[in-house]
Amino acid sequence: MSEVFAGSVKDATTSPELRDAADALPGGVRRPSISELRLADDRPAYTITLPRLAECARDARRLVSSALGCWGLGCVEGEAHLLVTELMSNAVAHARRANVRVTVTRLDVLAVRIAVTDMSTTLPSPREADGQDESGRGLAIIESVTRGRWGAGLLPWGKCVWTELDATRRAAL
Repeated sequence: MSEVFAGSVKDATTSPELRDAADALPGGVRRPSISELRLADDRPAYTITLPRLAECARDARRLVSSALGCWGLGCVEGEAHLLVTELMSNAVAHARRANVRVTVTRLDVLAVRIAVTDMSTTLPSPREADGQDESGRGLAIIESVTRGRWGAGLLPWGKCVWTELDATRRAAL
């Protein structure tokens, strides 16, 4: 999971598509830095550090939309929004520190990885939600949408929970 932050980083807030994702934070919260990454194995990625607040899921969705738009993968935007929202929701509920990092990585021409990194070392575990439960379905949703292409890994200072989307089916439609 350390690959999420390996490689060179440049400020991407000058990109009009990404600047909008950074400008619309809840009142009083400082503007985050959106960065474009080039990972050690030359895969492109975009990342943003956000406050660990439920309303920042909107900003994570904007980052995902911008990255997918740049890469011509808008066909998976709906699923990607659902996935990043679930990942953010879990981080808001279970992480320990004030911020989380969202990273969108292009794995190949038609595949992306969406990751949320936080400072908690407790890995997520799927559970069965009862009919009356108001939470506990996020990982089951991620499992279903991605057909099992998700995971979590410990870092020396926290964890990274990720999911992958493949646009191959959508591109053929």
